Amino acid sequence: MVSASALILLLWSLGRPAHASFAAFVDAYFDSTFSYSPSLATTAGIHQFDRRIEDRSAARVRARIATLKRQLAQLDTLRRGPLAHDDSIDAAMLDGAIRSELLDEEIVGTWRKNPMIYIQGAGNAIDLLMKRDFAPAAERLAAVTSRLSGIPALLRAMQANVANPPREFTDIALDIAQGSIGFFQSDVAAWARGAAGADSAALRRFTTANDSVVRVLNATVAWLKADLAPRSHGSFAIGADAFAAKLRYDEMVDIPLDRLLARGEANLARDRAAFLATAALVAPGKTPAEAMASLEQDHPTRATLLEATRATIEGARQFLIDHQIVDIPSDARPIVAETPPYARVGTFASMDAPGAFETRATEAFYYVTPVEADWDSARAEQHLRLYNRSVMNVITIHEVFPGHFVQFLYVKQFPTKTRKLLANNGFTANTNVEGWAHYGEQMMVEEGFGNGDARTRLAQLSEALLRDCRWVVGIKEHTQGMSVDDGAKRYFTEQCFQQPANGFEEARRATYDPTYLYYALGKLEIYKLRADYQRAKGSSYSLRQFHDDFVKQGAVPIKLIRRILLPGDTAAVLD
Repeated sequence: MVSASALILLLWSLGRPAHASFAAFVDAYFDSTFSYSPSLATTAGIHQFDRRIEDRSAARVRARIATLKRQLAQLDTLRRGPLAHDDSIDAAMLDGAIRSELLDEEIVGTWRKNPMIYIQGAGNAIDLLMKRDFAPAAERLAAVTSRLSGIPALLRAMQANVANPPREFTDIALDIAQGSIGFFQSDVAAWARGAAGADSAALRRFTTANDSVVRVLNATVAWLKADLAPRSHGSFAIGADAFAAKLRYDEMVDIPLDRLLARGEANLARDRAAFLATAALVAPGKTPAEAMASLEQDHPTRATLLEATRATIEGARQFLIDHQIVDIPSDARPIVAETPPYARVGTFASMDAPGAFETRATEAFYYVTPVEADWDSARAEQHLRLYNRSVMNVITIHEVFPGHFVQFLYVKQFPTKTRKLLANNGFTANTNVEGWAHYGEQMMVEEGFGNGDARTRLAQLSEALLRDCRWVVGIKEHTQGMSVDDGAKRYFTEQCFQQPANGFEEARRATYDPTYLYYALGKLEIYKLRADYQRAKGSSYSLRQFHDDFVKQGAVPIKLIRRILLPGDTAAVLD
């Protein structure tokens, strides 16, 4: 029988071989990362850590910081020596990942001011074990029970670590905690009953652990309301220096913030002008808001949301085939499902796919966020209007074909272990990942998706405006003092024609996702890369070949992917 560690080494060896010293560093880096964040290992399809949950005690966080500093020094030494081309790309990505984590842990201090990450992490750690059939149900139930037993300590660490958070973070954490109670009481318990079968002893062990989690979550809700909320007076803004550093480490973007903001505002102005012109075609003589409202009238109900989402998938997929947009290396389709309760805040739709090293499980989930039971009719209506037929087609382009689901279908082809693992573990370059999906929306319409229907173009532009507003709001909230309610929410509703409830969620998302400009920024970088690639290829250029070449490389920052697709290129990532 092959041991777990031997199996991992065998799997990892499937990537292109690296220099021995660099390969050893990569092994050590990921081993320490997965030891610190066992849920990331499960996400990647590496299951030796499935019975462990994150330890976020202050002592453990400080130990992680010390480990990262040692690893950064080791990586600096390796990078001063000769490295093969693929290794040099991976080394640059790892350098960014380590520096980004150090920035978050040591400078921004998210673990000291954001209770959301603890509560959301608890639900995610369990859901990862339930939703994919990577091992027999009894084995996964044992892992679930083991992880459940660690959740009380995780939530105690939250109470010990978090002091003076922003009120926005506490409010969101409260929403997540309240939703998580039902998740553990209903979803997790129901799954466990099926997984246990006739094994009553296993079910009793699970029930004891799960009941303890529910009690702790109820106590956590009370603590958030009575203790943390009254002392939640901190600022969510990370400041200009940290904002610029995060962009540099995560995305390899070093454009000065004033120029970056000006570029975002200019892009917003262009897209808004196109939106206004298209709105006049959709609803002549009416306001742009009324034109958008005409699209929003055709929206699903609470009961038909999932069915309406499923209905958009085949048309997008067939368009890729008929128009030779990108090679689709599988006949697989995602499972359309409701976003899990612990993950609904700030999320309207998302893709959750198995990791590159998953050998058995194939389930990929296209999540859409339902109407919550406690919402009033006005908020429910505003939420559902987002999922109108025209916009839902564009969202499916982003999440499924040719967006994130196609990226997932290529993940096992990524050329190195590092790129395979970083693709699933939160250290990806979102200018690549989200940039690709957002690029896909505009590119598909330009290639004829929607058959020239102005409503489809308006829907695509509404999604572009949303990303443009994220660009501007993220910078202004974190570096210029823009408020959530009076500033950012109004910006989303007035500049980007968002429904008020959705505008508020978008404005609040910026507080904990400051650099979510990466959608629109990545799209522009990809368009620039495509134009330069076309010039380099000359008469041999094809759109499909560019897309195939791009998506096969993994979640590489655009600055690095230019080095891969255009050897010797030194051009800027933006005009």
